[in-house]
Amino acid sequence: MAVFEYNGLTASGRKKSGIIDAENHDAAQDDLKQKGIFPISIQRIESGAGRIKTKKEASMGKNVNLPSFFSSVKSSEISMITRQLATLLTAGFPLLKAVATLVPQARTKAFKRVLSRIKDAIEEGNSFADALGAHPQVFSAVYINMVKAGEASGTLEVVLERLADFSEKREETKKKIQASLAYPLFMAVIGFLVLVFLLTFIVPNITKIFTDMNHDLPMPTQMLLGISGMVKAWWWLIIPAPFFALLCLYGIQRTDRGGRILDRIILSLPVSGNLTRQLIASRFSRTLGSLLDNGVPLLTALGITRTISGNRVITELIEKCAQTVEQGGSLGSVLEKNSAFPNLAAQMIKVGEKSGEMEKMLEKSAELFERNVQTAITAATSIIEPLIILIMGVVIGFIILSVCLPIFEINQLIG
Repeated sequence: MAVFEYNGLTASGRKKSGIIDAENHDAAQDDLKQKGIFPISIQRIESGAGRIKTKKEASMGKNVNLPSFFSSVKSSEISMITRQLATLLTAGFPLLKAVATLVPQARTKAFKRVLSRIKDAIEEGNSFADALGAHPQVFSAVYINMVKAGEASGTLEVVLERLADFSEKREETKKKIQASLAYPLFMAVIGFLVLVFLLTFIVPNITKIFTDMNHDLPMPTQMLLGISGMVKAWWWLIIPAPFFALLCLYGIQRTDRGGRILDRIILSLPVSGNLTRQLIASRFSRTLGSLLDNGVPLLTALGITRTISGNRVITELIEKCAQTVEQGGSLGSVLEKNSAFPNLAAQMIKVGEKSGEMEKMLEKSAELFERNVQTAITAATSIIEPLIILIMGVVIGFIILSVCLPIFEINQLIG
């Protein structure tokens, strides 16, 4: 049975779109008409190939590629579907029926296409892990390998439960960090724009009175006039400058040499560097612990976690760890010797290696560093907020002083 995506109209004239299972194009059209939907277009979703073929294109022998369409699938949606799938399997649903049940539950059309292709691939005899593997832009290597281990051990529902827990904790940590940084960032942007507005439009009109008097102005007023003139002349360049700088940093980060230098600088910064190391350590511990707990061999697990660090220095360190472990060495000993990785995390891993409870120690390490990161961000934002207000107060105070000093001098001359 094939999967079709349709666009149509109801009897009341409202637009309706969705996905339907049918033997062929004509059967899909008949099923839609029986449901009171008059189809405008019906497209067949090809299984596994990541393509959509319309009836017209099929006769012409052309395919429509969607290379980056699935990038719109959010991790929160994957987490929700994973939890629902685990619940259905635990309740006794066969895998194929469980996936088919979840297709209409997907919130976005992109994810509905993905689930439909996965259902089709399973129906054709592929394993669940292989069906997921056809969509690497949606499902991470961690996700696919844990599912593969769950299928091999016959505990797929348990693995999916853990994957859902794992995804939900990552989303929770991510949202906490974003919420903590949102307000200070908003204040900084608004403060910057207000300052540019004052120096470009307000200050020149006020200080024009003093410049027309041909009177020696106080030093603060001269400085303000100089800054105001520069901002007024170059405001069109100053406002987009931060975005241009970020774009340049992104371009440098994309290169191997530049990215390695930037990543090393990030890790060596006094405050944010320590926070970054702890965040990477929590992500590494959580991922590695989940993989090991689901039967993935250590070497394979290290190869997977290498891709999720987001830092080239840490990636090279994990590669070195994999080589050492392959030769019979200790993972914790390699991490302990490198300052880029938190020493506490390395010590906990060494204890786990000696006690034979690596998974538990990695889980505790992840929880510890997640709490540390959240505490550090909360403390930092509690300092950043009044600091931004203080800086803005000093700047506004300087502007007011620079405007008032000439007025005081004029009053003294008149008096």
